[in-house]
Amino acid sequence: MELKKEQYEQIAECFPKQRKPAKISNLDVLNAALYVMENGCKWRSLPKEYGDWHVIYVRINRWAKKGVLEKAFLRLQQLGIIKIQVNVVSLDSTCIKVHPDGMGALKKNGAQAVGRTRGGWNTKLHMVAASDRDGVIFSLSAGNRGDGPEGRTLLQQLGPADHPVYLLMDRAYEGDETRALAVELGYIPVVPPKSNRKDPWDYDKELYKQRNQVERLFRRIKRFRRIFTRYDKLDVIFLAFVFFALIVDVLM
Repeated sequence: MELKKEQYEQIAECFPKQRKPAKISNLDVLNAALYVMENGCKWRSLPKEYGDWHVIYVRINRWAKKGVLEKAFLRLQQLGIIKIQVNVVSLDSTCIKVHPDGMGALKKNGAQAVGRTRGGWNTKLHMVAASDRDGVIFSLSAGNRGDGPEGRTLLQQLGPADHPVYLLMDRAYEGDETRALAVELGYIPVVPPKSNRKDPWDYDKELYKQRNQVERLFRRIKRFRRIFTRYDKLDVIFLAFVFFALIVDVLM
């Protein structure tokens, strides 16, 4: 799996310009990162044909911390390649196992989105998706954090809807506070009530079937082993890989 030149050109302006002929082009660096993301290997295990692994690692690390891959993701949204102007979106989360290599970030980097659950150390990826190919916005939290509070934070980051949009959510988000926030922001919540609700409400069961689109999107990006398992100590690096996975999925 490799990005072609014509695919890269759609996001090329988001990457720093190389001032002189470099031994490793930006496209070559992205394809090396794609190999690492797809196979889940260590950087030093990169095949030699990709070039010096340390040069590639340093450049990806720099891009991650400067938000370059996030900029490329937003560029694809602006171009309409990632379609976000829709009438229905889905909100959900997925758990990602943290590899021992992803533990032990230095304290100077602050708390990272890693938490202990009954299944071990996990990171949660929360996402609003417009389809099974189009992510709108996402965030990370520790694996032991509740979906409701993190979902509300994500909706606040997403901001008000500029037209009526149905928001499909599972029962983890059926709390009064989450539904009230959705309505306040201009969304129409479609969420089934829990069985112990004293005053349950009706919801559109046919429309609710589309909620599996966000689950299918999780499945698509989790085919990359670097997303299926978290190997990165820092959130900013892991987030960059999630951005990159969404970019690759829509371009290819």
